[in-house]
Amino acid sequence: MTQQQTTARIDQIKEWILAKHKNRTDVGVDEDLVDSRLVDSLSFVEFVFLIQEVSGVEIDMDTLNISDIRTLAAIEKHFLAT
Repeated sequence: MTQQQTTARIDQIKEWILAKHKNRTDVGVDEDLVDSRLVDSLSFVEFVFLIQEVSGVEIDMDTLNISDIRTLAAIEKHFLAT
């Protein structure tokens, strides 16, 4: 996967977050999505499914390590890296 493809996929995830938080204009790559409540308990499962869809990687909810999806940088490293 090229850097451009990875960036486009991260942008899809970022757009999903920003669509749910109209008061925001950006999300930092190292911003904690859970602590900042950009992803809360109500949207968590939908968020994981989005990551699956964008990455093409099946995520097992039983073995998911929350730290792998806390930031856009972690998502890129664990699910979008080549």
